[in-house]
Amino acid sequence: MATDQKTQTELEAAAFRRLVQHLRDHPEVQNIVLMQTADFCRNCLAKWYRAAAEERGLAIDYEQARERIYGMPYADWKHKFQTEATADQLAAFARHQAAEAKKA
Repeated sequence: MATDQKTQTELEAAAFRRLVQHLRDHPEVQNIVLMQTADFCRNCLAKWYRAAAEERGLAIDYEQARERIYGMPYADWKHKFQTEATADQLAAFARHQAAEAKKA
């Protein structure tokens, strides 16, 4: 399927919006689990969003970007939905980070 650049950008934007909405609809999926299994989390998306804005000369700070991804201020989301990481999750995350560091 050949698409022009405008259509491709629109499709990518729609997929991104759907991903963000899916994450908003599933706050039970904790960021630490996302990092362990997919090597990204909601905060990563916010950083990528901010970087894309900066590339286009737009000033969006990290907290504004996180609010775009979380659908609310991060502090509110954290209070409502974030659970304390278990010892097993923290250990698995540390192993994952160590493995990623070896790749670099």
